[in-house]
Amino acid sequence: MIRSAITVSLVPEAKGGPFVFWDRIENACQAAAELGFDAIEIFPAAPDPAVRAAVEASGLAVAAVGTGAGWVKHQLRFTDPDAATRAHAIEFAREIVDFAAELGAPAIIGSMQGRVEPEASRDEALGWLSEALETLAARAEARGVHLLYEPLNRYETNLLNRLEDAACFLLSLRTPNVRLLADLFHMNLEEKSLPESIRAAGRLIGHVHFADSNRRAIGLGHTDMEPIATALQEIGYNGYVSAEVLPYPDSHAAAQQTITAFRQFFPSPC
Repeated sequence: MIRSAITVSLVPEAKGGPFVFWDRIENACQAAAELGFDAIEIFPAAPDPAVRAAVEASGLAVAAVGTGAGWVKHQLRFTDPDAATRAHAIEFAREIVDFAAELGAPAIIGSMQGRVEPEASRDEALGWLSEALETLAARAEARGVHLLYEPLNRYETNLLNRLEDAACFLLSLRTPNVRLLADLFHMNLEEKSLPESIRAAGRLIGHVHFADSNRRAIGLGHTDMEPIATALQEIGYNGYVSAEVLPYPDSHAAAQQTITAFRQFFPSPC
């Protein structure tokens, strides 16, 4: 069964980014639970015991935990030409993987993947990314969870932008423990057909970011969601669709629009 989730950022340096709730995990969990969400997706600055307490008190699950603070807060990325920086990046992400596993959730590798820098070749950059994913996926597997890899649009990385390319890359890894994160906002910029890209990626998809073409809640842009929902059901997807969207016009309105859209496109079985 496809389940709903909503995002919360606990990283002050990410203020203004595409997260529905901000600052206090307790408030975010309470609001999400009251609106009927199944889970919350968390973007933490570091492992924080208060997060687990708030989630348990709300009765929500944790859909995923983001590692993006490694880039936003510390400027760490796996494809940095400097070996010490790469090692530091992996160590930061390893802490988030452990934290996510404690919450029963996968960790997301998005902005920390980096890009091909002038000082390195594309093959070198992809090799460094492979090394990081192999290391972190093994750590996640030992703790009973998956690792999620998110292809980003061309304005955020020059590594892998499309689901098909990212799927081929994941299949080249030794580990089978990395799944694709299909972000509908990035896909709107890169894919010829979102439904067909989802069908082609199939069971490699482990998480979905439920965002419209303008990074607002589904229904506030021009994404044709009906065929996307159909494609997800056809591939047997049973994970979360999580709103990583701007809090437009405010957090509550964005969350309300999201849960309304979720119930429209993924109605509960009778």
